[in-house]
Amino acid sequence: MKEINAYLTFNGNCAEVMNFYRDCLGGELFLQTVKESPMAIDWPAQMQDHILHASLTNGSMVLLGSDMGGTDGKLVKGNTISLSLNCSTEAELQKSYEQLSKGGKATRSLHEFFGGTIGTATDKFGIEWIFYHNKNK
Repeated sequence: MKEINAYLTFNGNCAEVMNFYRDCLGGELFLQTVKESPMAIDWPAQMQDHILHASLTNGSMVLLGSDMGGTDGKLVKGNTISLSLNCSTEAELQKSYEQLSKGGKATRSLHEFFGGTIGTATDKFGIEWIFYHNKNK
């Protein structure tokens, strides 16, 4: 089974925006800063308070976000939304990654990330995808 969610990318104000959406839409908000993650040592001091991952859930609604897409200075309105594809098996993840990146660009190969596997690609139509499989589910 596959699940697709919107993934919003910000440049330092993810917490503010996600709190606003929680106030408007209700639900439970989870925010993880870079300094709270095992990846903290890989990022410079000015990034430590940025949001690595945010999730707002309310029933079946899931809205995801991060400040990490703006680190290369290429974040502009129009490329701030990606589709996050959560796959139930490694095989499904690999197949989806290969098919959606064909004719496009594999921007980050599939790799281990916390309790799962993650990777990113831009499809041949310019849509950015985040692929994830949670090995603990």
